[in-house]
This record gives sequence, structure tokens and C-alpha cells, in this order.
Amino acid sequence: MKVKCLLIGLAGVLLASGCSTVTSVGQLEPRRGDEIVVAGQFFHTGTRVVLWMDSGGYDAYRVERRFAPLEKSDWSNSCAEVKTLKTPNRYGLRQKSLTPEQMEKVRGGGWDLPLLQRVVDQFVMHFDVCGTSRTCFKVLQDERDLSVHFMLDLDGTIYQTLDLKERGWHATTSNDRSIGVEIANMGAYPPAGNNPFAQWYQADAGGTVSITIPKRFGDGGQRTKNFAGRPARNEPVRGVIQGEDLVQYDFTPEQYEALTRLTAALCAVFPKLECRYPADAAGQLVPHALAAGELEHYQGVLGHYHIQTNKNDPGPAFDWERVIGGARKILNQNSAPLLSPRAAGNRNPSSPGYSGGATKKSTTP
Repeated sequence: MKVKCLLIGLAGVLLASGCSTVTSVGQLEPRRGDEIVVAGQFFHTGTRVVLWMDSGGYDAYRVERRFAPLEKSDWSNSCAEVKTLKTPNRYGLRQKSLTPEQMEKVRGGGWDLPLLQRVVDQFVMHFDVCGTSRTCFKVLQDERDLSVHFMLDLDGTIYQTLDLKERGWHATTSNDRSIGVEIANMGAYPPAGNNPFAQWYQADAGGTVSITIPKRFGDGGQRTKNFAGRPARNEPVRGVIQGEDLVQYDFTPEQYEALTRLTAALCAVFPKLECRYPADAAGQLVPHALAAGELEHYQGVLGHYHIQTNKNDPGPAFDWERVIGGARKILNQNSAPLLSPRAAGNRNPSSPGYSGGATKKSTTP
């Protein structure tokens, strides 16, 4: 009878703690394949994510060039062969808003989620002008001293190259406070100027435009085999960015779907990251760089061109309302836990963002 009572009591403790089984040493911790990593914690997004630690991932922590011959990929050979590489590091430490005590705490990698949530309040959109995420990472890692947290490929696959605790080198003055994503797209150009559209976009007999990765890139590294990408809008989109008339092919529906889910997840995880884009008094998208004071106080999703006057990405084709409106809908309707089992077990109940679901209210643009 005593043993029976003990077992019943133990079962009650397990149920109260939210555990239905006891894990054993060496037990595999399964992943769904939609997790992003934030200060060492796993968060679900509802869309496919390939981490830097996964097979076929892109690792911005490595010093060596990713696509150079192995025997020449080390730093000594790399800096000798590629003069644009000045440092083996492609990322840094978020430190602008930290106290000296906090700096000492995190300088070895010791970020906790509550501290990171106080620092990050911007999500920056870029187009990569590379066409595919594989080429984008090659440019960043093998040719330039740059990095970005996420890359979004044509088929909607998201690649995370760094933990979001790291300071990626992608948006100058906003690097300390922002997360960045490079979206595979060939960019925006003056209507009468030269552009690569003829190489990357072709119309069939019925006039439907498809993305045609040039043969020199092979399959472009697409994870979806035989992927047939099409712009979300068949005709090129024309618009004014930074006062310049530009034309651009739209992003793919798969990219919009994945980016919408990633945006919702980030806005849920980071309390200061508002689900909005820069808008004027009439609620219209701001198509130029924000003034220094505006940028300093802006918290939300924004384009590279909102930060730097010499940039025009993500371009006139980027459908801000599709992404932000879709993300708000997810935030308002989602009741599923954001945290993976491991993150839920390690969470700090007093930390903002740990309500167990995406409950942050949407805001106006």
C-alpha cells in the first residue's frame, strides 16, 4: 500500500510539473525543424529553418572560407588570396546599451534571454542581389567581412547562421540592436538602366514568369528539389525608394509565407520588437531613410533603406502589408506554445515573452 501511494504521489508531481515521462541519460532531444536559436534557447516558427549546426547549414562562426578548396580555406590563405577580408571574425558583440558589468557577463557568450530581450528591438529586411542563399553566404563569408542572422531562400527555406545574441554585421548603426535577414532576390534597378532580369526571369508561352537560376549556379542550393519559383506578382513592380524610380521583380509566395511566420515569432519573442513598419502620419509606408532621431527611437520591422541613405533594399516590390498584416494575424490567433520543450524547461518565469504563446497585441504601422 505504501509503494502504491508513493507511485501515485510521484505521478502527481510529474503531472504538476508538466512532464508525462522521465527522460533518461543519452535520450535524443527531438526537433521539429522549425526552430530558431535565441540566446541558446529554441523557439518554434512554424516554417522550415536550417541552423548553422545542421547538415547543409551555413555557419558564420567559422573562420575559414566555406566554398574555397579545403586546403586553402584557412585564415592565413584566405586573407592572402582575398584582399577584401580584413578580419577572421564576421560578427561581434552587442555592447552599445550594456553596462560595464553586463559587458563582463556576456563577453564570453553568457547572454541570458531577458537581457537580450532588452537590447533587440529592430528586424531589418534586405534583398541579397545574389539570387540564392548559397551565393549570398559565399559573398558574406568568403569575400566580405559581413554576416546576417538569417537568409531566406527562393523556396522559403530559412537559414540561421548565428545565434541572435550575436551582433551581425549587416546594418551599420542598427547592428547592436537589430536582427537581419537577407532575402534571395536580384534587387531593384532604374527602369532604363542595366539589370540582370533577363538571366533570372523568363516568361513561358502564356506569359507566366518563372525564376530561372543561371546554369553556372547549378540548382542554386535549393532544398526543395525541382523547385519552380515564381514571383508573387507576374509583372515587375515599379516604385520610388530614396527618391529614385526603381523596378524590381517580386519575392516568391514561399518567401512571403516563411518571412511572415519568422516575423511573428521574433515579435513574440522580443517584447520591444513591435509588429509594424515605418509609416507617416497618414499610415503610409515611409520610402526613405529615417531621420537620425526617428531611427534612434524606432522599434519594429524596417528596411535597410530606412537605416542608410545609400541603400534601397528590400526594394519597391516588397509587400510590407502582406508580411506585417500576416504576422499580426498569427500573433492575434496563435495560442500554441512558442518554446520548445528544452527552452520551456529552462525558462525564467519572470522574463517577458514567456506567456507560453504569441499574445503580443498588434500595433498600427
